[in-house]
Amino acid sequence: MVHLLDKDIERVLFSEEDLSRRVGEIAGEITRDYAGREPLLVSVLRGSFVFMADLVRKIELPCTVDFMAVSSYGVGTSSSGQVKIVKDLSENIEGRDLIVVEDILDSGNTLSYLLRLLEARHPASVRLCTLLDKPSRRVKPVELHYSGFSIPDYFVVGYGLDYAEKYRNLPYIGVLKPSVYGGE
Repeated sequence: MVHLLDKDIERVLFSEEDLSRRVGEIAGEITRDYAGREPLLVSVLRGSFVFMADLVRKIELPCTVDFMAVSSYGVGTSSSGQVKIVKDLSENIEGRDLIVVEDILDSGNTLSYLLRLLEARHPASVRLCTLLDKPSRRVKPVELHYSGFSIPDYFVVGYGLDYAEKYRNLPYIGVLKPSVYGGE
């Protein structure tokens, strides 16, 4: 199916089939690792909502979900790691097994702050699950437990990831043409 936004994509990085297969593999790892437990999956909005929806449908054990929205701020386009909680969790996480579900891990600034904040609420455990990992951009170390794909420093959109709130609805992950976002 041709999408109106396809014209802005330089190339498809991960197809619908690639994503479905890898999300199923991650769900299998979580199902195995949490056997006999009931993890709480926390989606960091907005980018992870598509990944989270597919992931929970493939986990084969009882689990619950909650959502957080955070905004990081700094100078220009770089994150300082200062995080403002825009939407907090709806339930108490003390003693719970938490899996934080994120769309992409790049600098680590926001996620390292968020993970410390959640740890301070005394869950039984906290693990991080991210669809995409950009290790070349890391400035703060973050322990990653479940990862879909490691990617170079591409500007990617689709499958929940956006540019200017657009492209989230693409069924694949693609590299955005630099002419769209003012890149070189």
